[in-house]
Amino acid sequence: MVTTAAKPSVIAKPKRTRLIVALVGVAVLAAIAVDTKVVQIGSTDDVRQQAFDPDAFGTAEFPRIRDMVVERAPEAAVLASELAADKKAAIAKHATMAGAFPVIPVQLTGVVGDGKSGVFEVAVDGLPEGTLVRVQTGPAINGTELRDVPGDIEFGAFKNQIEFQDAGSGINRAMAAAVLGDLDRDSLTGKTMSVVGVFKLINPKNWLVTPVRLEVE
Repeated sequence: MVTTAAKPSVIAKPKRTRLIVALVGVAVLAAIAVDTKVVQIGSTDDVRQQAFDPDAFGTAEFPRIRDMVVERAPEAAVLASELAADKKAAIAKHATMAGAFPVIPVQLTGVVGDGKSGVFEVAVDGLPEGTLVRVQTGPAINGTELRDVPGDIEFGAFKNQIEFQDAGSGINRAMAAAVLGDLDRDSLTGKTMSVVGVFKLINPKNWLVTPVRLEVE
C-alpha cells in the first residue's frame, strides 16, 4: 500500500500570500492616513479661500495710491511747461515708467465740456494751445494707470497675467466707489471741476486723466 504524504507547504502558501497582501494593504492605508490633512470648508487652509480677490486687493491698495498721487501731483500748467522745456527731465521728476510709457500724476481745475461714455473734456487754463485734457468719470474706468503709478505693484507678485490685469481693474473699481459714486454726470457740462489724478503720457497734447480725487463746484 502506497501512502501519499501531505504537502503542508503547498497548502500554506496561499494563506501566507493573503496575509502578506493584507499587511501591505494596511501599511498603505496607514501611510495615506498619515499623509492626509483634513481641511475644514471655509478655513484658511481651504484653497478656495486663497483665490485672488481683485476687489479686496483694490480696496486695500487704493487709499495709499490716492495719498501718493495727491502728494506728488504738480499743477497741470507747471507740468506742461516742464514737459515742453525738457521732457526727459520732467518724466524723471514726476513719472513712473509702465513699460514703454510714463504714468504721471497731475492736478488741474477747469470747465467741463462735452462728454461721451463718461469721459469729459476739461478746459484747463495755462496749457499749450491744442492740448486736450479729458477725465474719466465712470461708471466704467479703463486702463491700468492707478495700478502702475506706485511702481511697486509688479507682475511677479501675481500668478499670471490675468491676475495682474484683474488687480488693475480691482483698483479702478475701488476708486470709482470711493470717488465717483455720487457724481451726477448728466449735469457736469459747464461746471468747474477740480481733479487730482494720473495719465499715461503717450501723446503730450492728449491727456486722459484717471482721478483719485474729484470735486465739482
